Amino acid sequence: MRLTSAVLILFVSIMLVGCSQQQSTLLGKQTGRKTQHSIAEVQHLKLATPVSIQGTMVEKCPVAGCWFKLHDQTGIIKVDTKAAGFTVTEVPLQTSMTVTGKVVSNGSDKMIQATSLTY
Repeated sequence: MRLTSAVLILFVSIMLVGCSQQQSTLLGKQTGRKTQHSIAEVQHLKLATPVSIQGTMVEKCPVAGCWFKLHDQTGIIKVDTKAAGFTVTEVPLQTSMTVTGKVVSNGSDKMIQATSLTY
């Protein structure tokens, strides 16, 4: 009886710990560490500078999910995912994420050409 109770308690404990750990999802390819920047800082960086930005997805391409807009406390920036070979069609709006990529031109503004996204 004691052994059965101990095994049951151990099993339930393992299940609770396993279920409480949140798994993160990676889209694209992680390519080493990038310097963390705010969206406002990106506007002052040189083109092709590698970056990492944390924020929340507030808008996305309604057709193919090939771009989205990322918001942090300093602003909003467009992120293109086509070159990285992934889309965000299955990622819900208002999802917190970290995007890595490089700074590219978007007319008079700058945007991020993503290499990976973790949420």
